[in-house]
Amino acid sequence: MSVFRLATQPLRSSRKLYSTATSTRLASVASPQQPTAAAATKAAAGSLSAAAIHASGPLRNDWTREEIQAIYDSPFMDLMYYGAKVHRENFNGREVQQCTLLSIKTGGCTEDCKYCPQSSRYKTSVHAQKMLDSGAILEAAVRAKEAGSTRFCMGAAWRDLAGRKSNFNKILSYVKAVRGMGMEVCCTLGMLNETQAKQLKDAGLTAYNHNLDTSREFYPKIITTRSYDERLETIGHAQNAGISVCSGGIIGLGEQEEDRVGLLYTLSTLPQHPESVPVNALLAVPGTPLEKQEPVSVFEMVRMIATARIVMPKSMVRLSAGRVRFSIAEQAMCFMAGANSIFTGDKLLTTPNNEVSDDKKMFDLLGLVPKPPNFEQGSENPDQPMYNDGIKIKAEVPV
Repeated sequence: MSVFRLATQPLRSSRKLYSTATSTRLASVASPQQPTAAAATKAAAGSLSAAAIHASGPLRNDWTREEIQAIYDSPFMDLMYYGAKVHRENFNGREVQQCTLLSIKTGGCTEDCKYCPQSSRYKTSVHAQKMLDSGAILEAAVRAKEAGSTRFCMGAAWRDLAGRKSNFNKILSYVKAVRGMGMEVCCTLGMLNETQAKQLKDAGLTAYNHNLDTSREFYPKIITTRSYDERLETIGHAQNAGISVCSGGIIGLGEQEEDRVGLLYTLSTLPQHPESVPVNALLAVPGTPLEKQEPVSVFEMVRMIATARIVMPKSMVRLSAGRVRFSIAEQAMCFMAGANSIFTGDKLLTTPNNEVSDDKKMFDLLGLVPKPPNFEQGSENPDQPMYNDGIKIKAEVPV
């Protein structure tokens, strides 16, 4: 639904679809008028939303779930505004990172992720294939750079790298080659051990993608073949090796709002925030257990993006899978709320994505500019953002 239609047609009342009209979110709007200055100050403080209260302050990794829930539950316009404010205090508001994701090994995965058409457990249109050869991979990287991408990500449908020494060595050579093109390089290859993470770092890997997908509580309903802690271990191995981590999740899996908050809680309380936080909207694929899930609205995406932006102010927030369903006006809302990264190219692993020409038109229309590559990232970088050393700092309420 475009912004023009929203301006001319009233929203249908639907708690499930828009998820914005809760009593908690509306409670902070009203503020009774008081005759005295002291009462007026008190009333003004009482009218502030959690998004307003937490939009200023130190970089933290000691958030509580209650704090994040309160931010998430802020009135929609407040949340969007303060997400935009935090974003512009930490980034150039017009710059958007363009990334290209290529499936270098498609299908045949042994895991049971209920959203994924690459699982060998489900009957989908995706079939197992061998890993692409070096020519196809490097040609794709060249095309991506020519189209404006500054990060090239290679994904393989594997649970882990056990028994894949030959293919892993090839991937290390691809990492070196793509880095030599002047691009950031990302991989998503399943679980990593410490040695593999160090080898990827030595090859020049910029970032490693390993999504948590959802909250710890809801996770077992989506995946049973890999534990939540195993995912966190891989993130730890990558960060300990000095590799930036790209980790986010998917909304629209059938989770509750508290599960979305739970995901953000886990990410924002890691010893180091992820460099990138992808926010994906499920694209339900026929043949998967989640094929009949209803798509999420742009309002749910904006609420998730803005909350992520406020609690992880220096992380890239990526408007990721599902973007193909949103109009330019709807994507503009996401960028305004704090998203500053997208995947470009007509496919994301196996699901459709926006055309490059359409993205160019969007950039021109919205006045967006490509974000340059950043090779000075990773846990060994002395300029990494510093946290408040675990000391609980109470947010000051402005008056």
